[in-house]
Amino acid sequence: MMNKEMAKDYLERSLRCLEEAEMAFSKGDYAGTVRRGQEAFELCLKALLRAIGIEYPKEHDVSDVLEAERHRLPDRLLGDLEEMRGLSKELASLRGPALYGYEREGIPASKAFKREYASSVLEKVGRHVGAIRDLLAPILR
Repeated sequence: MMNKEMAKDYLERSLRCLEEAEMAFSKGDYAGTVRRGQEAFELCLKALLRAIGIEYPKEHDVSDVLEAERHRLPDRLLGDLEEMRGLSKELASLRGPALYGYEREGIPASKAFKREYASSVLEKVGRHVGAIRDLLAPILR
């Protein structure tokens, strides 16, 4: 189902999550960077899928849908599709640890993620969110 209003809302919230990830990074909150980065990326991917009329499962990771529907995705994204799929899987698996840490091991979220990793997440998510935002801008006016 294509719903322009929903897609636009997802994209706008994705951009706010990205800003929050950047702020968390600037304050040395690397777990917060990862968590908000994951949310930004998830919302952005779901905005893309919603905008082009592709249903997705109500899960955090939509990498399987991206693969299954690759023939319906804009050509401009296909070169980065594997990286986007991998990033979606990776970040979805880190949602919990980025919020709670590794409780069984006694590692709080604030100690679970290093600056270098958070910086990499921020760079990748920012690049993909920007590309999808630019792609969807004319569609979502």
